Amino acid sequence: MSRLLPTAWIKRLGLDLAPFRPRLLDDLQGYNRGRFMTDLGAGLTVGIVALPLAMAFAIASGVKPEAGLFTAIIAGFIISALGGSSVQIGGPAGAFIVIVYGIVEHYGVANLLISTVMAGMLLFVLGLFRLGVLVRYIPVSIVIGFTNGIAVLIALSQFKDLLGLSPAHMPADFVGQIRTIGAHAHQFNPFALGLGLLTVLSLWAWPRMFSPGRLLPKVVLEARTIRVASRMPAPMVVLLVLTLAAALLQLPVATIGSRFGGIPQALPQLAWPDFSWEGVRNLFIPTITIALLGAIESLLCARVADNLTDLPRHNPNQELMAQGVANMVAPFFGGIPATGTIARTVTNARAGATSPVAGMVHAVALLLIVLVAAPLAVHVPLPVLSGILLFVAWNMGEWREFIKLRHFNYTYRIILLGTFLLTVIFDLTVAVEVGLVLACVFFIYRMSTLFRIEPLAMGDPNIAVFKLYGVLFFGAVGKVEDLAEQLPSDARVVVLEAHRLISIDTSGLEALLQLRRALARKDIQLVLCEVNEQPLGLIHRAHHDDTLGSANVVKDLASALLRARQLIQ
Repeated sequence: MSRLLPTAWIKRLGLDLAPFRPRLLDDLQGYNRGRFMTDLGAGLTVGIVALPLAMAFAIASGVKPEAGLFTAIIAGFIISALGGSSVQIGGPAGAFIVIVYGIVEHYGVANLLISTVMAGMLLFVLGLFRLGVLVRYIPVSIVIGFTNGIAVLIALSQFKDLLGLSPAHMPADFVGQIRTIGAHAHQFNPFALGLGLLTVLSLWAWPRMFSPGRLLPKVVLEARTIRVASRMPAPMVVLLVLTLAAALLQLPVATIGSRFGGIPQALPQLAWPDFSWEGVRNLFIPTITIALLGAIESLLCARVADNLTDLPRHNPNQELMAQGVANMVAPFFGGIPATGTIARTVTNARAGATSPVAGMVHAVALLLIVLVAAPLAVHVPLPVLSGILLFVAWNMGEWREFIKLRHFNYTYRIILLGTFLLTVIFDLTVAVEVGLVLACVFFIYRMSTLFRIEPLAMGDPNIAVFKLYGVLFFGAVGKVEDLAEQLPSDARVVVLEAHRLISIDTSGLEALLQLRRALARKDIQLVLCEVNEQPLGLIHRAHHDDTLGSANVVKDLASALLRARQLIQ
């Protein structure tokens, strides 16, 4: 992309733009029929896994099921074709459910699409300016906190269909959902609950059924039919079996057909969402939220994929640019926000995918399924999709981290629990903002405790020598400012030995100047010695050489003591 701008302008502006080079171009070098067949099998497997998840994520987000399918098809194809990872699969994600539902609730579907497009632009800019690395600076306690909070909200949002309730309106907030579920408890449908719980139980038992020594004897596992069945994705098997059972038994439960009228058996149509500048001004926070969550999820997912394969590691900037393009294009075809999806990416990697071709095959496979089998979707029971999402929410949360909290310090606990509770009770944006503020405050406090001033005994009562340790920044300047009041009464020169002073900022430099002025009022001189390159460079750049006195900034402690004696004389 940087080649699209004149090289002279790039150099003149001092820009270091990331080149737009998809991983697909590198992976296609030396590509052969064997690798294609492997990618074809992996892509078909992921496409089957993605089908129920895409519909479930869309319905839980407050939009029609085809919006999830179109997102998985269009955004999934673009992310694989243009992304910076060999095996990452993109599409609608569980992490977006709470965010998308809240935006639809407050701003409507049209504004959701506009917000997604703007978030795509922001993601592209982040990648273009090589800012993908900034996502790694978000503390893990914040990531775990909001991930677990989103998992709780996803699970709560499914209780409506799991219990067979049919409220006219479902609020987006935690307390409102609890009240609505309680107010409509009289509509409880035991058949819906039975289907949902059976779905969760089946998803849990399916992989364990084919593990040696677990549920089935080894002789049965060696049968060819069983080996073939073990390779089938659990969500698709459960969806097909329980949909067929519900249709044959004519269970009185809500289905995609009864609520949405089915899924269009056609290609997605290009449509322009209603646009107004007045509406755009209100979408700033939703846009930032979608972009931030999309960047975090996609890059975390790419890092997981790197650990599952021996393929080259992902390019975070290229990945963000691909996510940006996908989110700019998908909404014009009725799509919702898309990002990297861990479950489908892990499935793709374990299926042996060798290149982004597998992700492109997964999108094409989904498209063919929609064109051929869309009419059958009307029979899919909504409690089954709720059960699938409950299982996704359970696997999404890192619940063991709550048990491990006792092993960590109180700052880690406060940030993780605070982010978790704020995500559940308020929203993700507030949780991340407060979490980052808390992390910064605790980091400043921790760094300030690492800065120390220790006295050194030199045997001369007229010379007070102190050794500085750590980083002198705005959070630690109080220790320097108080130094003038802690001196012996007969001190006439203060020597600061700064060999272990790593760096200072402008607030730290100002604190040294204030110390010098406070000492001067008492007729006491200040001498600095063994000042490192960074602090010395800041003193030079700020033109305070003369303020401190060039003769009073010396190379070592011996020279400082000599200078102190000269000043006393």
